[in-house]
Amino acid sequence: MNTPAVLVLEDGRVFHGSAYGAEGETFGEMVFNTGMTGYQETLTDPSYHRQIVAMTAPHIGNTGVNDEDPESRRVWVAGYVVREPSRVVSNWRATRSLDDYLKEQGVVGIAIPGTRALTRHLRERGAMRAGIFTAPATPVEDLVERVRQAPRMEGAALAGEVATTEPYVVPAIGERRFTVAAVDLGIKGMTPHRMAERGCEVHVLPADATFEQIMAVEPDGVFLSNGPGDPATVDVTTLRRVLEAKVPFFGICFGNQIFGRALGLSTYKLRYGHRGVNQPVQDVRTGKVEISAHNHGFAVDAPLDGPFETPYGPAEVSHVNLNDRCVEGLRLLDGRAFSVQYHPEAAAGPHDAAYLFDEFCEVMSRAQA
Repeated sequence: MNTPAVLVLEDGRVFHGSAYGAEGETFGEMVFNTGMTGYQETLTDPSYHRQIVAMTAPHIGNTGVNDEDPESRRVWVAGYVVREPSRVVSNWRATRSLDDYLKEQGVVGIAIPGTRALTRHLRERGAMRAGIFTAPATPVEDLVERVRQAPRMEGAALAGEVATTEPYVVPAIGERRFTVAAVDLGIKGMTPHRMAERGCEVHVLPADATFEQIMAVEPDGVFLSNGPGDPATVDVTTLRRVLEAKVPFFGICFGNQIFGRALGLSTYKLRYGHRGVNQPVQDVRTGKVEISAHNHGFAVDAPLDGPFETPYGPAEVSHVNLNDRCVEGLRLLDGRAFSVQYHPEAAAGPHDAAYLFDEFCEVMSRAQA
């Protein structure tokens, strides 16, 4: 018989189910992911640090777990919620089941029949704190109070908890064309790989890398990665010095939010965020729509009606989300710095936005000329 478990939200909503993965208890921000593929990449994305992730796809675990697809050294989600775990693993690359993998990584999860009800609740009420408890011995009212004592995502400085502590180099594949200093705020393994495919030697640096440490690698360009937490907690002084030095810059996700703050813009918490591999984003310059991969709970507040002034020259919003019109990209009009809110590396797909790495290379090539 499966061990009973409960998912408790801070507003008092309770979902009953069965333990999945490790047993015990865990706390985090309750969010949902709409992707039908890529659960292994989701689990190992450092941007999910301190979040409990519910998958809206009904069957999870069908293809098991392999050793090729992780985006980082470990699973980062605080907890995992699924509807119907796969009873059979079927894939030629699989080395173990997802259930075994979660147990091995110590990730507490739950299988509930009501993931649709949970998702609708979060869409109406917004992302909130939650806890998963295996075979709880205390009343639900006490569990709700414990959940309410957990830290909020607003004001959370988490990038330093997931980033590398020592610099390392991802060599270029083939001829080395560029040197990139990539500041790790929670970087996914596929990101430097996408740059290496284009002839970039990528020097991955800790989240607290100084301007001097960045410039010591003599970069042709500087990159800021995705990552967890509240962008308002990040000191943007280093990026501002990069922009003042007119070094080509590219940022994604958390890096987009930090770029926005460096330009003098503010950031805010989204009601329930964007997480999945099916978000429609429009390039305002061309009108082209890309289906893109997302994982963010914060966004940049910027004018959508045309260019605006910054300390580094005029800038504009380059991309918008077609679901809610939030900012999905920024760029300086002189073309030397740009960012997007989504994930163009998209190991689990889609690959509509992979061209952005080519654009970064073009910016660096122009700067070399």
